Amino acid sequence: MAEQHPVRPARFARDLLDLLSADAPAEDFRALAAQARAAGAAPDDLADLDDATAKALRIRGTLREHRRRERELTALFDTASDLAALRDLDSVLRSIVRRARMLLGTDTAYLTLPDEEAGDTYMRVTDGSVSPIFQALRLGLGDGLGGLVAQTARPYATPDYRTDTRFRHVDRVDEGVLDEGLVAILGVPLLLGSTRGDGGKVVGVLMAADRAPRTFGGDEVALMSSLATHAAIAIDTARAMADTRAALAELAEANTVIRAHADAVQRAEEAHDKLTDLVLRGGDLPDVAAAVAELLGGAVAIHDTAGLDLTGTTTDDGSTPLDGAELVRAAEESHALGRAVAWHGGWVCAVLAGPEALGSLVLRRADLDDADRHVFERAGVVAALLLLLRRSVAETENRVRGELLADLLTDPDRDPVTLSARARRSGIDLDRPHLVLVADTATSDRERLAARARQYLFAGSGVTAQHAGSTVLLLPDDGTPPGEAARRAASRLGVRIGAPVTVAAAGPAVGARGIAAAHAEAARCLRALIVLGRTGDGACAAELGFLGVVLGGRQDVDTFVGDALGPLLAYDARRGTELVRTLRVYFACGGSLTRAKDELHIHVNTVVQRLDRVEALLGPDWNGPQQALELQLALRLHQLTERPPAVVTESCAPPPPGR
Repeated sequence: MAEQHPVRPARFARDLLDLLSADAPAEDFRALAAQARAAGAAPDDLADLDDATAKALRIRGTLREHRRRERELTALFDTASDLAALRDLDSVLRSIVRRARMLLGTDTAYLTLPDEEAGDTYMRVTDGSVSPIFQALRLGLGDGLGGLVAQTARPYATPDYRTDTRFRHVDRVDEGVLDEGLVAILGVPLLLGSTRGDGGKVVGVLMAADRAPRTFGGDEVALMSSLATHAAIAIDTARAMADTRAALAELAEANTVIRAHADAVQRAEEAHDKLTDLVLRGGDLPDVAAAVAELLGGAVAIHDTAGLDLTGTTTDDGSTPLDGAELVRAAEESHALGRAVAWHGGWVCAVLAGPEALGSLVLRRADLDDADRHVFERAGVVAALLLLLRRSVAETENRVRGELLADLLTDPDRDPVTLSARARRSGIDLDRPHLVLVADTATSDRERLAARARQYLFAGSGVTAQHAGSTVLLLPDDGTPPGEAARRAASRLGVRIGAPVTVAAAGPAVGARGIAAAHAEAARCLRALIVLGRTGDGACAAELGFLGVVLGGRQDVDTFVGDALGPLLAYDARRGTELVRTLRVYFACGGSLTRAKDELHIHVNTVVQRLDRVEALLGPDWNGPQQALELQLALRLHQLTERPPAVVTESCAPPPPGR
């Protein structure tokens, strides 16, 4: 029998400490008791050794738990540090997922976030995943374990995903899980707005999974929940910072806009003050236009409501002349919109006095920012002020002048000296030539015509008054022919009242009696225009042919004859022909070629040739009713005024009955 040595408990105590120090497996601790028994240790010593081994194992477990908690705390601290730095949300989330996988020792970990527009969740971050199908998964609420966690806001763990019936299996989700080879899965919600487990808004799901069956303990669930809380805070903080940055950007943009608007308002007010001061110091429309052009860097003109330029602005920039009708439409658009409008490479702003349109402001400049547009529109206000002032003064002066004109037309022979003196005090020199225009329109529009006639003349030195039911305009003679002046007034006044206006003109006339006579002639001409159906037209007596001879006060026979027969008289004088005599005989014979050739003692072909020459000189309508009548009257007057009288026998008797 072998000799047994006594067992020394102190040696086993040192061995237990060595095992604790080396964090040896539990089997190594239990092997010490087996060695003691084999060595023949006494029962009391074995009992003490078993007790010491149990205590050593408890100490080992405590030390391991402390180390595990230390690792968890370190991981949570590092996560908090990452969260505090928050350099990049994706980086923080990847760090959280990586730590979850490391601390739980799982094969993979991943994090899903909700897609509010699509109404499901998607994979945001994965760690340890190898399946593209799994990485591209989208889970509806309640689909798979992750969908269940998102729907219930509670942690769930399964030791075997394939056989777990607590959640709804969906083919596409199961396909991704099986392709990844996952078996055991733990999922915890990312909650905001509440303490863990008390509900709240789910902003995502953090999950860890193994490719083999495994039961997740409560400590592991708690650790995952802590990491999920950090992830939720990171997501919320990132969103808050993004919202803050967006708000700051919007505030910066708004501040820029407000500053620009304030600068624009200040500049517009300064421009308005400058222009108003210009008006108060006696500036006129051209002065305002020049000041606005200097402020905005472009040619500026002020137009009346009919499109007439009131400033006399001329430009050498080669720009297309303004079309009056188009300008009026642009001004109406500006009036309707209440702001300046772009028009033909420039800008138009309606000049308004309340709802009444006084005209328009035109700027020849392509681009116009908001600040300059405000200046331009304020210039329209100043132009309106100036136009109102001018119109008020002009209307007052015209009232006085109109009374003078009415007295002059009513009784020009009553104290001519006093009439001339009154006229001079009103700025009218009766010794200078004047044109007299008489205008009329439909009865319902006559009051408007009188008002618009005053506006038509307020920028000039003319006078207007109502007399004998018509509107009379007295204009200084500037060389414009009376007929042209009448047509221009008819066109512009018609546009102003929106109805046809008929205008007749006479003159130039000098003195009270001359102006009264010109008015009488223009009034007769106006009646003739209306009788002839030329409503809305303008003319003078000389332009009405033989009617002008009858209506005109001077009966200018020579001018009428020259206008009607001039080409024939000149041809006869130059060629020694008898076209005038042939035409007189032709009319006297009632248009009969046969009788005319007998009276002229020439062949009928000669008569035809001469009449063809008449047509070539007078035009194809020479034998029409209107021109034929004027030609016959002109031939009679020419025959009466010839020196010496022509000896003709063109007194064709009518053909005998039956011929």
